[in-house]
Amino acid sequence: MTELNIQIEELISQNAKDFEISKVFRTYYKNYVASIDTAIESLGKDFFVRHTKHTDKFLIQLYKYMLRKYFGDYQPMSSSLPVTLIALGSYGREQLCVHSDVDLMILYQDIKGYNLRPIMEELVTLAWDCGLKLGSRVHEIKEIEEAVKEDITIKTSIIESRMIYGSKHLWYSYENVLRKIRKTGRKEFVLEKLEEHKQRLLKYPLKMEPNIKDGYGGMREANMVFWMATVIFGVTSTRQLIDKEFDEEEYKKYRASLEFIFQVRSVLHSVAKKKLDVVNFDLLPELSSKLGFEGTPRMTKERLCMTKILESLHRVHFFSSVMVKKFTRRVIFDKTSLLNLKEYRYKKDLYIIDNKLYTSFNAKPKTLIDFLKELIELPDSVKYFDRSYVYYASKTILPNKQTKELKKVIKTLLYKPNLYPLIKLLYNGRLFQAVLPITKKIVNQPQFDGYHQHPVDIHSIKALKKLEEISDPYVQELYDSLDEKEKALVRLVTLFHDVGKGRVIDHHISGEKLFKSMTTAFDFEPEQIQLGALLVRYHNMMSKVATSEDIYSEKVILSFTALLKSKLALTMLFVVTYADISAVGETVYNSSNASLLKQLYLQSLPAFDNVSLLNENARRNAKQERIKTLPEYKELSNIMKKKIFYIASNHMFLKLKANEIVNIAVKAQDVTTFDYEIINDNNLIIRIIRKVPLNLGYLLGKMEFLNISTMNIFKLYDEKKFFEINFSEKVDDEDLPHISQIIESSFDMEKKTKLLTPIINREGITIDCNHTTYLASMQVVAKDQKGLLAFIAKIFDDYEVEIETAKLSSIKNKAHDLFLIEKNGNFCAKQEEIINDLCVDEG
Repeated sequence: MTELNIQIEELISQNAKDFEISKVFRTYYKNYVASIDTAIESLGKDFFVRHTKHTDKFLIQLYKYMLRKYFGDYQPMSSSLPVTLIALGSYGREQLCVHSDVDLMILYQDIKGYNLRPIMEELVTLAWDCGLKLGSRVHEIKEIEEAVKEDITIKTSIIESRMIYGSKHLWYSYENVLRKIRKTGRKEFVLEKLEEHKQRLLKYPLKMEPNIKDGYGGMREANMVFWMATVIFGVTSTRQLIDKEFDEEEYKKYRASLEFIFQVRSVLHSVAKKKLDVVNFDLLPELSSKLGFEGTPRMTKERLCMTKILESLHRVHFFSSVMVKKFTRRVIFDKTSLLNLKEYRYKKDLYIIDNKLYTSFNAKPKTLIDFLKELIELPDSVKYFDRSYVYYASKTILPNKQTKELKKVIKTLLYKPNLYPLIKLLYNGRLFQAVLPITKKIVNQPQFDGYHQHPVDIHSIKALKKLEEISDPYVQELYDSLDEKEKALVRLVTLFHDVGKGRVIDHHISGEKLFKSMTTAFDFEPEQIQLGALLVRYHNMMSKVATSEDIYSEKVILSFTALLKSKLALTMLFVVTYADISAVGETVYNSSNASLLKQLYLQSLPAFDNVSLLNENARRNAKQERIKTLPEYKELSNIMKKKIFYIASNHMFLKLKANEIVNIAVKAQDVTTFDYEIINDNNLIIRIIRKVPLNLGYLLGKMEFLNISTMNIFKLYDEKKFFEINFSEKVDDEDLPHISQIIESSFDMEKKTKLLTPIINREGITIDCNHTTYLASMQVVAKDQKGLLAFIAKIFDDYEVEIETAKLSSIKNKAHDLFLIEKNGNFCAKQEEIINDLCVDEG
């Protein structure tokens, strides 16, 4: 900064132009920002303070230059001018990050002897020209009180004011105004900030790519503690409340976690070279390295880094949420309602209001066993716990080890029908691992699979919540069919289904062992232990089979049901699967996968009664018998009745409802060349009945601008076929004539279209020529790519291979496509040639 000062002085003495001086300032600041990446040795708060002070000096230098420019040799002392530069917001708190906005207020008093406006305006312009991201406001001191009334954001920013430079006399007058502002409209300010903060946390919940500024446990939560402390207690630092509102030890833990979040933000800005507050996966490798993390044989540096970030966010959130509630209670709580509070008294120091349990922030803590007994005795109607009770829970006195008596109490707790709110309380009160040591590895365990949106512990607890708030009527019906012990076991499996994660071996296997160990220690019945461990082991199986396998295949069903061994296990697994999928995200469990799961469940049930019912012919015969009972079937001619049962596709009878089969068969009767139907309601559906050949590769190739979700092809009678292609989205109505033109052109077998050549590796193709009596299967696992299905269909066209049906699914950016193919001699005999044509390796 001294060198900069000398340069500016020399330029002034040489009567240099404004743009030359501005260029020197700009070059200096640009070089400073560029050097920050290598200059960061101590991060966190230390760096924030250092960067803040440097920014102070730079602004002071700019201001002094403006005074020199306007006053020349008659420049007054800075304290004589009625102007004060004041830092606001994060700049005022000395938490300025590399690419943060610099919030500056230029405070002045309009004295007739000075022409201050041009000086202040040019100062702001110069700061912007130099590259400072200046968020500036200019206020005369008499305007401050009115400005604060207009906008809560202004009040929030102003209460964090810090003097940078200028008139101390004006600053002292401003401090008097600040004291008045803090005392005025406190309740309104507190209520508005609480609502604003609530909405912010709803917008930025804790996810696998957390927002460390505005989200759960982020810097805004720490700001809330300061804002409430300064408005309610009049302090200038949260530290001033040690031994008054909280003890030094809990403040130290909070500050250590906040310090780490500061470090993360510093490095994020440095790595991204821009303002960035979301810890995204792309930057995590470099971020973790710069923060000093090194991988271990069991955990990568990225996993270790994210684990610490999650733990720090939890601790900041815990301290902030508790203290904000504690501070604001004295402002919000109406003392006149103390008498009315007695009617809500449940026990000494415990109050239940609207299914929420309250206590005093000064309630005396209990031992863990007594605390858990207190929870067990609570009415089942208690769904929520106030922060006062969460704080009280966090003070619980923990034993050195779990005694038999304590384990018995924990077992009783786990049988409570309203388990979710109790588990959430234990988690929020930082008792989760103390009560359930089995969860040690999943706490703050990140998930980088691109599917889960939450860390393992949060996902597991959310799954339990979804189980207790089932929205699918069919799943609710199944859950209600279980007895109380079975429901309790489903709750436990749901909570502990991912308990094996964070270990070297597969989490399904380790989870099974851990579940057995825990339930044995808690003295569960052997049958429950075995059944629960089985469900933990196979908790992903139902979802996997439903989305990736042919659920109408005898082999698939027998393989799936052989793992579960009983109808009860199947029913319980369906419910657990629902909760698991629902907990991933609000829209992940949808009508599509709900239908698949239900169909798999219904297809699997007969296997436990009579295996022979799974035989394709037996199931087809059963469907034909149902068709015979339909009124519309009875009205058909005898020839048409026979044609229905001459339909070649077994799969059609296994997959479609009886009335759907009849409708398609009747419609096909009058088709001499082809007929088609386009449905564009919730999503685009194309249905084609053809007698003449269909150029399927061409059709799919021309439609590759849309994503295909499923495709069914059924062989009917009289050499006719039915095609149903479901797309994942709806199209604009004006596009429908174009789609009609594509369909009609697809019956010209000479038509060709230029297809994308997707990457399919040989290892991703699995062929089974004994899939069923009539069908072979080919499964393709490849990167999800545009034109994949069209390319495969084109190769099949070339070999005259008839696709019976296609099942398409995409998981974690991977296509898992299953094709069932007629055994007409072309496919199995030429499978090697077909594979060679399909496979185009990346290198």
